[in-house]
Amino acid sequence: MTPRILSPTIFAVVLLGAGAALADDDDCSSPMSQWQPQEAVVQHAAQLGIEVRRLRIDDGCYEVRGRDNDGNRVELKLDPASLGLVGLEIEFQPGSDPSRYLPGARSVEAVPRQAPTENPLITPGTTPQVNGN
Repeated sequence: MTPRILSPTIFAVVLLGAGAALADDDDCSSPMSQWQPQEAVVQHAAQLGIEVRRLRIDDGCYEVRGRDNDGNRVELKLDPASLGLVGLEIEFQPGSDPSRYLPGARSVEAVPRQAPTENPLITPGTTPQVNGN
């Protein structure tokens, strides 16, 4: 009988814990009286080379979606008071140069192509060989 009584109780505790975790999900906590206007956000994004396609508020932050000068999809999450970067997501286009976002990264053209390593189980142009017992 005990397992039947404990199961709903444990389930309720887990749900309450998950709710508390979701409530603390705000990334930015600046008071609205300190927020920069939306025009300043668009101007800041333009200085970063991002054409704004969508601007909204998410988790207390400004969320900017747009494209950079290379056509990559970019999503910025900015603190609304300082316009400091809180989050960044980039969907690179084929052949894009990530060095703009990642200091020390090399462009795709700078990475030399290497021949595949020798593998005794796979020979180009043939069916793979499987060694089994």
